[in-house]
Amino acid sequence: MMHQIKTAAIRSSETLLGDAIGAAALMVMLLGALYLPGLI
Repeated sequence: MMHQIKTAAIRSSETLLGDAIGAAALMVMLLGALYLPGLI
């Protein structure tokens, strides 16, 4: 089981960075949308 997880992580290492950047961008947009009504 651990061998399969390691193999999958190694194969998808190129996309993990892009996914992490995308998740961070979504969090920034969510926080911005939540704080926007308080600024107006």
